[in-house]
Order: sequence, then structure tokens, then C-alpha cells
Amino acid sequence: MSDWLRRPSTYLGLPMLLACGLTLLTYDFPPGYMEGMVLLCAIALAAMLGDAVLRTRLPDAGRFRQRRYAGTRESFVALAFAIAVALFCLCDVTLFPVPLLGDPSTYATMTDGREHVRHVSDMCWALPVIGLLCARQRWLRNVLIVVGVAFPILVIDRNRLFASLIALGMVIVLRRDPARALPWKTVTALGVAAATLFAILGIVRTGSLEYVALPFSDVYKASPVGIKWLLLYVSAGPYNFSAILAKHYENAAFLVNQLVPMAGSVATAGTDIPLDAPNINVGTEFFPFLMAWGPYGAAASFFVLYALLLWSVRRLRGVALFPLLIFLRVAYVCLMAPFAPQAFTWTNGGFLVLCLLMQVLAAWLPNRRGAAAATRLPRPAA
Repeated sequence: MSDWLRRPSTYLGLPMLLACGLTLLTYDFPPGYMEGMVLLCAIALAAMLGDAVLRTRLPDAGRFRQRRYAGTRESFVALAFAIAVALFCLCDVTLFPVPLLGDPSTYATMTDGREHVRHVSDMCWALPVIGLLCARQRWLRNVLIVVGVAFPILVIDRNRLFASLIALGMVIVLRRDPARALPWKTVTALGVAAATLFAILGIVRTGSLEYVALPFSDVYKASPVGIKWLLLYVSAGPYNFSAILAKHYENAAFLVNQLVPMAGSVATAGTDIPLDAPNINVGTEFFPFLMAWGPYGAAASFFVLYALLLWSVRRLRGVALFPLLIFLRVAYVCLMAPFAPQAFTWTNGGFLVLCLLMQVLAAWLPNRRGAAAATRLPRPAA
């Protein structure tokens, strides 16, 4: 099992195969829709083949466990970043309405400057990781973890909630004691908490699923409402991808708007995209590339994402803090690739560049540990 966790395709290929399997379980597919499923499964298997050929692997758990981040220059910069993000989270919930405590339908309302605040507060997923690794004081560690989990709940942002809990779980797994088994109890508890909160927030945010008109299977119809939310969340992306491929719809505007800041809206709701259910408007990470350049463009974007994942894994050889944050972010957008675009966005690219800049800044700071060690060296004999 540990070897599988070290393979890059575990964070991209396997989630895509799982999503496709659940999609097949959730729907009775109309004629022609299976081509999209075959394409997604084929590129997922290609990523797993790439792992076998390239043999790129994450460092073993022992190296992560031996690394100490607290008290280093990297931790100083990371904590300053985390405190700044936490302050923006505080501004977000004090200057603007809190959807969970008021009108849940306002969760997507980004007016009066809230969209600019949200560009920073959206990085709240990194707070639990930084708190766990870098904070020496227990109170500071607990505050960062609580803010990183509570803020997405207050603003009903299930994506950021998943990002916070998954990043926290991955750090726990990566830094486990190599002599012991995987911490299944902790990981399972985080998984159950994420699934439960996701289902509850889905019900609070959107209400009943009775309004969704899709060709659901008997298995889906017989499931409890909480399971229905999870199945719909996982399967809607591959289903819509397959539907648009079958309908040969082309529109490059959505890809341009996604890649170019301020070029236009990235919203797919209320547009002319011929979705089977207009209110279920997600379509995997590769959906905009499919609409712009067809199946070859979608496949090419998958392999670019796989290359980005390999890059993040190779930078992690020294298990330094900022390469770890980069890997956690890239791994998360890969895990969420079956759902919606997150990797090929300027905000995601901005976070990766910010981590690179913080790594450079930390290298420029004086190394107090090294200076302290130098003062303790014995003086040479006269």
C-alpha cells in the first residue's frame, strides 16, 4: 500500500478510474455517451503506465518524518503567509454576509470587492498544514487548523473544505512512522467527516435533489440523500464530459476566460452549453479543452497535468516545506480532476508561483540555526 501512495498516478489516474466507475453505476447512459467514458479511462490508464515506465516516486515516509520544519526560515515565512491568509478569512466573514448564518444562496455572490478578498482567503486550505508543521505553540497550531476548516464551512465552500481535510490527511500519512501501519483510523475519520460535512452543506446550499433531471440508475434512486449528493458530486463531471463529446459541441470562449485573468466569466450555468441538466454544470478538469479543441485537446491537457504532477513530485526530493505545499496543491487538483477545472486557472498558477517566491525569500533570510550552531563550535587551540 505504501508503494501505491508514492506513485504520482495514484493522485490522478486512480481517482479518474474511480469516478468513471461510479459514473457508470449512477446513470443509465444514453446512446453515444460511452465514448467519453472510454477516453477518460484510457488516459487514466496511460498515466499509470507512465509511472511504470518513468518510475518517479515520492520520498518514503521516513524522510518526511525526520524533517523538522518548525523554527526554520521556511517556517517563519510560511507562518507569516498563514497569518495573512487567516486575516483575510476574518475580513471575509466580517465585511460580507456569512452564507451559513444567513441566506445560503449567497455563497456564490462575489460583489463589492468580495471576489478580491476571496482570492486570498481561498488559500485557507494551507493553514492546517502550516499549523501542523510549523507552529511551535499549540494555541497557534490549533487556531490555524480551526480557521482552515471552519472558514469553508461558514462560507459553504465544499471545495476548500475538501482541500483542507485532504491536505491534512495527506500530511499525516506522509509523516507517519514507517515502522507502523498506515493510520487508517485517523484517515477514515477525516474521510467520514469530509463526506458528512459535504452532504450536509450540499443540502443546506442547494436543497433537494428532486429537481435534477438526469437518467439516474436504480442504484442511485435507491440510495440515501447523503449518498446521492456524493454520487452526484463524483459522477457529474465525467457524465457531462461524455455528453458534450457525444454532441460535438465547440466553444473556445470558456477556455480563454479560464486561462486569461479578467477575460470573461468562467461560469457555465445559464449559458448555451447543451448540458442534459443545466443546473448540473460541471464537467471535469478537461471540459474546457474538450469544448475548445475536441477529444485530442482534452487528452493533451490530461498529460500536461500529469507532467505538472511529476514536476511537483521531483521537486519534493528534499522534502522541503514549500515544495511540499506545491505538491499538496497539485495532488489535490489532480484528485479533483474528475469534477471541475482547478489546475489550469490563473489563481492556481498564482499559488504555485507564490510558493516559489516564498522559497526564494526564505533562502535570503539569515539562517539563525546555522549562526547559533557556529557560536557553539569549540575554539581552536592556541
